Amino acid sequence: MLGKHFRRDSKVVVDQALAYVDSQLKLAGNGEEVWVFDIDETTLSNLPYYAKHGFGATPFNATSFNAYVLEGSAPPLPETKRLYNKLRSVGIKPVFLTGRTEDQRAITITNLRRQGISGWMNLLLKQPGFKGSAVTYKSGERQKLQDAGYVIVGNFGDQWSDILGAPAPSSYLTPCTTSARLGC
Repeated sequence: MLGKHFRRDSKVVVDQALAYVDSQLKLAGNGEEVWVFDIDETTLSNLPYYAKHGFGATPFNATSFNAYVLEGSAPPLPETKRLYNKLRSVGIKPVFLTGRTEDQRAITITNLRRQGISGWMNLLLKQPGFKGSAVTYKSGERQKLQDAGYVIVGNFGDQWSDILGAPAPSSYLTPCTTSARLGC
């Protein structure tokens, strides 16, 4: 992750997503199209935290990770930011759907804005004490968007839980993620 490979992989996936937006995606123009983004390791990078904590060589410590989140200093992933800005320019409403919890709302908003990421439609965070799986939570939130009349035209994340479950975006052929191992 410290080399150029991750950035190159991210560029490939974002270029594919942009090609989809430019050539295959047909927008109704009614302002109801949304694109769902994960936050951690998709929109914002936690690499500074992991660099200080052995890149996973030591057991994960939720307390120290939450302290890092509360600093609001996570940098953006440049390729995701490029996709985000393109989507906004064509009238697609970005929605953030994250495993972060509601008590982290203010600092998450601050961190995104500090990194030049603004203008999203919604920031969906887990309620503290949520007991279901990430797939259950995220697919349930996507269903709520759809039930409210929004059309999910894209979904961007780094984990299978970001894209599995229903509903899937209605018009794309394959799910895109920021992880090259998951592919696009």
